[in-house]
Amino acid sequence: MAASQKFVTADTPMGATLVDGGATFRVWAPRAAHVYLARGETSTYQAVPEDELVRDPSTGHWTGFFPGVVDGSTYRYYVVGADGSAALKRDPRAVELEGGVALADCDCVVRNPGAYPWHDAGFITPAFNDLVVYQFHVGVFYARDPGGRDIRQNRVAKLLDALGRIAYLADLGVNAVQPLPVVEFHGPWSQGYNGTDLYSPETDYCVADADLDPYLDQVNALLTQRRRTPVRRQDLVGHVNQLKAFVDVCHVFGIAVVFDVVYNHAGGDLDAASLDYLDMPPHPDTGNSLYFFNRDWAGGKIFAFDRPDVRAFLIDNATMFLDEYHADGLRFDEITVIDRNGGWSLCQDVTATLRYRTPSAVLIAEYWGDIRSLAVTPAPSGMGFDLGYDDRMRLGIRAVLSLVAGGADAAVDLGPVVAGLQRPWGFPGAWQAYTCLEDHDLVLDADGNDHRQPRIARLCGGNDARSWYARSRARVATGLLLTAPGTPMLFMGQEFLEDKLWSDNIQLTDRQIWWDGLDGANPDRAMVDFHRFVRDLIWLRRSHPALRADPVSVYPLAHDGRVLAFQRWVPNVGRDVVVVASVAESTFTGDYELGFPHIGYWREVFNSDYYDTFPNSAVQGNAGGIIADGPSRHGMPASARITVPANSLIVFATDNGDPL
Repeated sequence: MAASQKFVTADTPMGATLVDGGATFRVWAPRAAHVYLARGETSTYQAVPEDELVRDPSTGHWTGFFPGVVDGSTYRYYVVGADGSAALKRDPRAVELEGGVALADCDCVVRNPGAYPWHDAGFITPAFNDLVVYQFHVGVFYARDPGGRDIRQNRVAKLLDALGRIAYLADLGVNAVQPLPVVEFHGPWSQGYNGTDLYSPETDYCVADADLDPYLDQVNALLTQRRRTPVRRQDLVGHVNQLKAFVDVCHVFGIAVVFDVVYNHAGGDLDAASLDYLDMPPHPDTGNSLYFFNRDWAGGKIFAFDRPDVRAFLIDNATMFLDEYHADGLRFDEITVIDRNGGWSLCQDVTATLRYRTPSAVLIAEYWGDIRSLAVTPAPSGMGFDLGYDDRMRLGIRAVLSLVAGGADAAVDLGPVVAGLQRPWGFPGAWQAYTCLEDHDLVLDADGNDHRQPRIARLCGGNDARSWYARSRARVATGLLLTAPGTPMLFMGQEFLEDKLWSDNIQLTDRQIWWDGLDGANPDRAMVDFHRFVRDLIWLRRSHPALRADPVSVYPLAHDGRVLAFQRWVPNVGRDVVVVASVAESTFTGDYELGFPHIGYWREVFNSDYYDTFPNSAVQGNAGGIIADGPSRHGMPASARITVPANSLIVFATDNGDPL
């Protein structure tokens, strides 16, 4: 007798779904001859008739209801092919995998999606143009034992370890975090872009039940700090709950979470129990995989975007992150690959579905096609994402930093930076440009054209990443990123002048970001000062609406002076801000004539020179403000003679910004 069809309808979800008295199961395996549900000790499973799911020949879906299944129950599918071959398979929709077991041998875990007690009811996802994003890799980011000892040298860092830095990130001012992919991959460490089980949190990023006690204390201390009800130990049991707790605490501290998803390919290492040949075709080859084309990308297999069940698998995965994990957005890896392999309409379907369900969720596209604007153009002309990667500012700033390394007399062209300040061609809004100076690819210690580009501190200082040149130029570069139009992203460690390349390999401990340089027993003064600079500048951006608005007007360049100035404002409101950036190695002392948008007093609301050996007692600046009462200049109705410190960024505004 086959499995009961009680509770099974045409709308029964894929995967395992808890219902009254048990659970329903649904899996796509169109070429399989039989599919059984193996429960409990699956490694020695023998097929019996009552475990066989029922096939719907019109869909290729197999379904069944099994009584007695509860939260924490384990299972796998036992799939028999048309030729009689059989194997245990993981559920492609499994929301959790068994920890402490090799991936090829692990079971799937049933979870109750409503078990975690959320505390984030009052959290509001920031407006897209208000975002300041912080990217990090869970496995190497941060981990300390209860005594404060750094334990990243001994093991992979966990999601709950990262919460040890959540108060720090909130104080820094970033209002969104973007962890590298957090779904299951093969092996203990990876960047995460070789995911194998897209619905399951990475097991090595999660904590075993026996080790939860110190994490329970930490989570409850953070919740109590923000006047939230503590969680129970059982609320952190399981990988699903731990990922939810990570998002929950981020929200409690005012930080949105943008998950990084990879829908262009899966693997590398797709083992025999994976979704690859799940329905056991008689002769598995590159042409008859269930979920994939016979094309590769980045060492893995490209999804078959033309198959309805594959499209549903990917769209439902994106929806899961927003619905089940309360995600505030998604960063879509290399949709260029999706577009070039027949996935244009998939991108449109994904963005339309997510925007309908969660309009506040930001959808970020990594798209390097010939016409970049197609990613952020609404359908039907475009794919409909909210933000698209824009590398012009990064390339421009890095080019200038390379040129100024030639010394005070080197010819420097600021033109590429000016170009990076403009709205990208075809983008509906300037805020839609997703910008950075460093990210996981650029400063990764690995082979490849996109890797091993120097950290900004190293690019600015050459052999001495703590020299005045390194410190001051890095402030200019970071200052431009945070005052320019677009949505800025920082990479872990960038905010405190980390100069080493990073690695996802936990054995390369010399590539881990140096937290002790910031707040250890003997901190690095340059790191501490730079962190304060970045912190204050982020909060300046968040307090001045002009720095988050679209308009920008760049002053005519004086190439020989190495000075760049631009005006920002709020349309139909004003609240003007004038930013002046200099890569000159000497100070213009009260003799740099600059146009201003109107006559009157302009506050010097930010001066990067103040942060060199903070507080810089010899700071060069404008004594808190200037009076613009000179003749028209640079197309502006007024002007003033100002001091521009060497290698600096200064900001003038008509007010002190909005209270935060």
